[in-house]
Formats: sequence, C-alpha cells, structure tokens
Amino acid sequence: MSKKKGDKKGKSGKKKAAEASLVADLAPAITQAARSMRTLLSRSLGETGLYAGQDGVILTLAEEDGLTPGQLAARLGVKAPTMTRTIGRMEAQGFLERRADGTDGRLTKVHLTETGLKTVDQIGRSVADCGALAAKGLTDKEVRTLLKLLKAIENNVQPALGNDDS
Repeated sequence: MSKKKGDKKGKSGKKKAAEASLVADLAPAITQAARSMRTLLSRSLGETGLYAGQDGVILTLAEEDGLTPGQLAARLGVKAPTMTRTIGRMEAQGFLERRADGTDGRLTKVHLTETGLKTVDQIGRSVADCGALAAKGLTDKEVRTLLKLLKAIENNVQPALGNDDS
C-alpha cells in the first residue's frame, strides 16, 4: 500500500513538473510570437516610411486627434520620454505636428498631418494582412479563443506593471 502511495506521489510530482515547464514556456512563446508579428508588420509598413511602434501612434490619433504626449504614452503603454522621442521623429518625418492647446497654453497637443492621415488606411490593411497570415489554418472559434486568452494574460500581467509607465 505504501508503494502505491509512493507511485501516486511520483506521478503527481511529474505532473506538477510538467505543468511548471508549460508555464515556463509561456513567456518566451508569447514574446517570440509578438516579435515575429511586429517584424512582419514593420516590413509590411516599410513603404510608408513608418518604423515599429509608430503605427500605434497614428492609429491612436486617428481615433482621437489632439492628444497630449502624456495621453499618447499612457494609451500606448510606453514611458513619456519614449513617446516624446517618437513624436519628435514622426514630426520630422511629416506624419504629425505639435500645436499649443487652444484653451490651455501650457499644454501641447499632437495632431496628425495630411501625410499621417494618408497612412491610416494602409496601416489598417497591413494589420489585417498580418493578422490573416498569423491566423492561417485556425478556425474562427480558435481565433476568438486565442484573443480571449491573450486578453486574460494581459489582465493578469498589467497589475504587476504598476502605473509608472504612464
């Protein structure tokens, strides 16, 4: 009888080790998939002149133009100095411009230029094309499940990040 208990503990220990191994594989797998998607999207956007991450700035401003750099940083989950450098680069490229706020002269707001507006449709097409390639061979149900799981992971991880990134 004690031998059976020992066998059971052995199987339980193996199962826990296998589960721990699966969990340990999760972060690298998600990171690699995200890198691959980011690289694919960057290549797809190459002809627009946009660099990685700049598409998010344009899409955010396309939804609500005239945000402050701090608001943009918070919405995109990056630190303010990173956003300030990105805005400067994109302004030099002609995609956006900074203007003083009409009601509060202390604030500077970021707006899309005509050039920036022209990239919105192409970014949308590139995002859709990359998503279609990534979902190749998956059913609609599997894609919905994947999206649900990724949102759950994001919700689990966000509290650990704190508020110092905004």
